[in-house]
Amino acid sequence: MTASGPDRSAFTSRDSVAHIWRDLGLPEASLQSLDISDPETPGLPSSFKVGHLAQASIALATLLAAQIHSLRNHNHNHLALPPPPPPPPPPTVTVPFRHACVEFNSWRLYTTNGEPIQYPPSSPVGGLHRTSDGYVRVHDGFPSHRNGATALLGCAPDETNRAAVAARAAAWRCVDLEQTGLEAGLALAALRSFAQWDVLPQARAIADTPIRLRKIGDGAPPAGAGLPDRLGPGADKCLRGLRVLEMSRVIAAPLAGKTLAAHGADVLWVTSPHLPDLPALDRELGRGKRTIQLDLRDERDEAELFRLLDEADVFIQGYRPGSLAARGLSPEAIARRCSGRGIICANLSAYGPDGPWAGRRGFDSLVQTCSGLNVSEAEHFGAGEAARPLPCQALDYAGGFFLAAGVMAALYKQATEGGSWQVDVSLAGAMKYLRSLGQYEGRSGFDAPDYLRPEDVPPEYMETHMTGFGKMTSVRHAGTIQGVEVGWEIMPKPLGADEKRWL
Repeated sequence: MTASGPDRSAFTSRDSVAHIWRDLGLPEASLQSLDISDPETPGLPSSFKVGHLAQASIALATLLAAQIHSLRNHNHNHLALPPPPPPPPPPTVTVPFRHACVEFNSWRLYTTNGEPIQYPPSSPVGGLHRTSDGYVRVHDGFPSHRNGATALLGCAPDETNRAAVAARAAAWRCVDLEQTGLEAGLALAALRSFAQWDVLPQARAIADTPIRLRKIGDGAPPAGAGLPDRLGPGADKCLRGLRVLEMSRVIAAPLAGKTLAAHGADVLWVTSPHLPDLPALDRELGRGKRTIQLDLRDERDEAELFRLLDEADVFIQGYRPGSLAARGLSPEAIARRCSGRGIICANLSAYGPDGPWAGRRGFDSLVQTCSGLNVSEAEHFGAGEAARPLPCQALDYAGGFFLAAGVMAALYKQATEGGSWQVDVSLAGAMKYLRSLGQYEGRSGFDAPDYLRPEDVPPEYMETHMTGFGKMTSVRHAGTIQGVEVGWEIMPKPLGADEKRWL
């Protein structure tokens, strides 16, 4: 097997769902409940099959929600002898291709009181900069990254601008600037081609499947397996009663919590009062969740977090690998703490749990840059650019839906086998899967609609609700389940606005 992974260029979206479903060891018969079809044209302007990835990742998560619905309504908490018959197939799941493509852009497609978010966002120093032998992309979504990059490059306090950064970056070799920045805790990546990425040990360390499940604790004995008591029959939503504690920022991990919330989970989104808000993203990714703030440097807040964790079914974290482990929040420590009942620990990382880059921080744009995606995209577009980004945050969105799917797959495993489970999804894993789907020939993939502004979206894909910020019109969830409600009830509000308790 090469670093580029298997060839899935002949796959349809349905094939991708079936492939990952089987890899997770889920019931084969349930695939008959999936009702999706591939169009013959690209869904978004790219040489990569981003529309395929959008439809497949959303469909996988939606089918898993339907699977839990079937399980909770058939054989709740009962593994009798002789074993009861298997649950009936899940209700039918549909995900329209175009709607899925729109949802992959949802972070920039909403309005508040009729006003769209600022797009593109202002980025005083971020983006691609030429070096002495190539290019480096600087991510400056957080002030600490922006200030750190300018300090590393020796910019004066009044030189926080692209011109100053570009002038100083030009003296560096790209890999030297990347490595020095990473050692300083910054967020940047050298631009690489596929050939340059594939020789790296990290490229080979990334799994060929985008979701990894691992049992990390026996927990309850098999006779005590089953869904949590709160997930009984007759609920209006697939995950009604599931308690999810989420510690995350930016897009992928919050999207996973948002997806679980669409299916009825009680999601408590924990952010820190000493980290900066990202209002434009927080409002979109906060749909469906209650929001609390805890400062883990404060003993009382730390105790509050563990109190909530002791009553949670799922713990999602999207911080740099290892950063929470020192506070007793590694999956192994959490599994030991919850050994009497079992818990699901879901991790979203940039580069996955294995390999020399496992501990690196990273963002969608940086993984696109370092892995060869941007170079290949530019080559296919044929305009002489050094790099061309994907038309959306495809790795973030696929990673978020894959993480939500992994949580529900682990919930199914827990119900049938007992124990605690770890879920690992990475942006690089989503990249590797997208690459394995192949590319459209030449510029042909770029002849597709794009969704940059709310007015680009068909109105049937939008919904309007009152929020803590006024009237918000945003993208509906693309997945539907026959006879079961899907969608968000709790609307965005300022971070930290809710009580620190479970419903």
